[in-house]
Amino acid sequence: MPRNKKREHSMALYETILQLKDVEECRDFFDDLCAATELQTMEQRFDVATLLLTDEVYTEIAKRTSASSATISRVNRMLNFGTGCLPEIIRRRLDSGELVPVGGKEEEQ
Repeated sequence: MPRNKKREHSMALYETILQLKDVEECRDFFDDLCAATELQTMEQRFDVATLLLTDEVYTEIAKRTSASSATISRVNRMLNFGTGCLPEIIRRRLDSGELVPVGGKEEEQ
C-alpha cells in the first residue's frame, strides 16, 4: 500500500475500548496495548490540553508537564482545528469537578 494512501480505521479497537468496565481495566488494557513511551506521550498531551483549556500560559504548562513548546503548540493546534471532541470532554469533566489539571489544588495535597 502506498505510504500516502489513507488506511481505513478499524472500528474493532474503538468498540473494544467502549466495553472496558472501569478505570483499572482501561489502564491495564492500554498498558498491554501501548509501549510505555506511547502512554506517556498521550498522557502528557492530555495534561497539556487540560492546562490550555484552563487558560494556562505556555511557560507554566512546560513547567508542569515537561512538554516542549513544540508539543504545546501542536496540542493547541489540535484543540483549535481538530474534531472538537477532546476539548468538549475535558471541559465537561472540568465543569463537573471530575478532572483537576496537573499541578492543581487536589494534586498538591
